[in-house]
Amino acid sequence: MPLFAPLRALRARPDRAVEVAALPYDVMSRAEAIAMAAGRPHAFLHVSRPDIDLPEGADPDGPEALARAAEALAGLQAQGLLVRDGAPAFHAYRLSGTVAGQPVGQTGIVGLADVAAYEAGRIARHERTRPAKQAGRAAHIEALGAQTGPAFLLHPPAPAIRDVLAPVTAAPPETDLTGPGGIRHELWPITDPVAIDALVAAFEALPRLYIADGHHRSAAAAMVHARLGTAASAGFLAVAFPADEVTLLPYHRLVRAPEGLTAEALVAAAGGPFAVEAADGPVTPAAPGRFGLYCAGRWWRLAVRPGAATPDGEDPADQLDVAVLQRLLLGPVLGITDPRTDPRIDFVGGVRPAADLERAVDHDGWTAAITLHPTTVTDLVGVADAGGIMPPKSTWFEPKLLDGLVSHVLD
Repeated sequence: MPLFAPLRALRARPDRAVEVAALPYDVMSRAEAIAMAAGRPHAFLHVSRPDIDLPEGADPDGPEALARAAEALAGLQAQGLLVRDGAPAFHAYRLSGTVAGQPVGQTGIVGLADVAAYEAGRIARHERTRPAKQAGRAAHIEALGAQTGPAFLLHPPAPAIRDVLAPVTAAPPETDLTGPGGIRHELWPITDPVAIDALVAAFEALPRLYIADGHHRSAAAAMVHARLGTAASAGFLAVAFPADEVTLLPYHRLVRAPEGLTAEALVAAAGGPFAVEAADGPVTPAAPGRFGLYCAGRWWRLAVRPGAATPDGEDPADQLDVAVLQRLLLGPVLGITDPRTDPRIDFVGGVRPAADLERAVDHDGWTAAITLHPTTVTDLVGVADAGGIMPPKSTWFEPKLLDGLVSHVLD
């Protein structure tokens, strides 16, 4: 299989796609998913988050949930809301709109990424997966006989890919809808054999692809392929975007202090490794090495003191702000030594307003919120190329791809 190949997709019918398309299953709580699916019987959340149709507390990866998901997928096909392409094709996928007050626009290619290349590291990862979450996604794929959510990949800017896309996207899109957050999602099928061959060759010429978002989806697809070993399971559903078009937002932290450590004591302790300054309102860090801290009803600016953040080794992941915060504050002051598993830390994507962070601290039992400057694509690529692993929740890409527009059937 080539590095990136066309697929015979199962797609949302263009004139009904707005009824089907939904945000990815893993960017929302169960309560938020229920609210998003309310009054939308055809929303793809009934496939991707079947626990919303079960009593509270039901296992989202259990047999009953998986049966519900398979039933919902079959129902969308039976009603003609999902239709299968007659032959393998690529699809251009453009997202555009405004995110965090800034205009965004990115155009990628929907296709199948090679599982073997993923296993060999040519499709590079930068994040560890959680075994339970990976197994749950693998069970979902096997129960449905389909991969129903694409991974988000990056590739180096490639004129050969842009040359193919330019005439395709100059025409009106076949699918055109406005999704959550006012983001416009457009799809163009690429069925011309010459264009398909040109794209396959252009991707094959790239040194690597990088997983930006969707590590668990990718790992689950590889797990399923190890079991099935079929031609259809040899690729995983993905959308590949040029790295110079994507938008990265910060990934903020909510923390609970250990017993006996007051909010005032936390601010005082931060004054060791950081220069601390009171702020008049929410703090949006303007550069690396700067953070915002909200606790006890007020905001503070933190700036790393010279020399305080020096890591022990040369791992590029150790240079990231998320690693600096862990090394200087979360571990030694708050006792949060493993942010992947400690219940006293939570993570909030930068698309959420500061008011959400304040509300969590003021009303939901968190001691403090910490705002960060965003990690960059250069950071991500540097860590991946070095074979490193980023700290948990280092990147938040926005806008999010929608589930349900394109799925990959394993037959």
